Amino acid sequence: MFSSPEAVIKRLLLALGLVASLGAAAQSTAFPGVGRPATAKEVARWDIDVRPDFKGLPAGSGSVAKGQEIWEAKCAQCHGFFGESNEVFSPLIGGTTAQDVKTGRVANLAREDYPGRTTMMKVATVSTLWDYINRAMPWNMPKSLSPDEVYAVTAFMLNLANVLPDDFVLSDKNIAEAQKRMPNRKGMSTHHAMWPGKEFGAVPKPDARNTLCMKDCAAEAKVASLLPDYARNAHGNLQEQNRPVGAQHGVDTSRPEGKAGTVAAAAKPEPTKPDAAKSDAAAGQKVALALLAKHSCTACHGVDKKIVGPGIQEIARKHPGKVDYLLGKIRQGGVGVWGPIPMPAQNLPEADAKVLAEWISRGAGK
Repeated sequence: MFSSPEAVIKRLLLALGLVASLGAAAQSTAFPGVGRPATAKEVARWDIDVRPDFKGLPAGSGSVAKGQEIWEAKCAQCHGFFGESNEVFSPLIGGTTAQDVKTGRVANLAREDYPGRTTMMKVATVSTLWDYINRAMPWNMPKSLSPDEVYAVTAFMLNLANVLPDDFVLSDKNIAEAQKRMPNRKGMSTHHAMWPGKEFGAVPKPDARNTLCMKDCAAEAKVASLLPDYARNAHGNLQEQNRPVGAQHGVDTSRPEGKAGTVAAAAKPEPTKPDAAKSDAAAGQKVALALLAKHSCTACHGVDKKIVGPGIQEIARKHPGKVDYLLGKIRQGGVGVWGPIPMPAQNLPEADAKVLAEWISRGAGK
């Protein structure tokens, strides 16, 4: 049976109208014609915060014993086997007592002679621990822990602080019980008037009135920045570390101030000169410095000074000519040679790693 031309046109117009209505529904209502509302699944992937009332906490559980296994494998290298941490990070555990668990206020916080403040002394809510571990730890693989692993690590930390017993299994069902035993659960005050509170009686007035200046106002301050010569290239070429789009491209710190040039031009070997060996060495150094910035090596290693790990020239002095050894260390990482802070294995291309290893073996000149 054939349809009439009028019927075909009618169905076509109906279909076009349906498509137009779906497109309009998908667009943002706040900004017509721009974007669309996020779907429930898209929002859920970002909505991972856990609040003090435990809203947002996912279902799961983890034992103190399991937490100790995870801790020793993924946390102890930075935070110590007992939360005492290393020379870079501040201690997490210590300074709390059984009496603090009863009262909810850490007595050592009021002592001026107490040598330091640990995380467990200051934190008031167990949700803060859970949320931070979940979103930020381990530092080299954030968000890689499952909810059960986060429960286990949190349980182990609370066990180290004598908040939870050795056989405790922390879960979304009983985490409120752990909150009732937090040593500093009553330590979050509001008497500074930055937010309302009456724990000290009447709500105090803020220390700032925020009165609008209407007469003889101070001149608007001009904010400027300066990059000292000694720090200009301390962390590699800033221009190579910025995206080539947008307003801020980064200054070319491989060149003296006031001398323009692109990253590509800075990385290219100089034209052939009578002293070809020096020219080749300079080009190799520029390529190596560019690779350091590209693979974020300068986040932990300064060329001529220690940051988190040893300075690269210090490594070069200790291992001159050892290309294969240096190549293996770059690719596999290690710990214990230069201190307790580990260097994770690096996944940069083999060719880039070899260029860096050869450069370091020759002295890591700048």
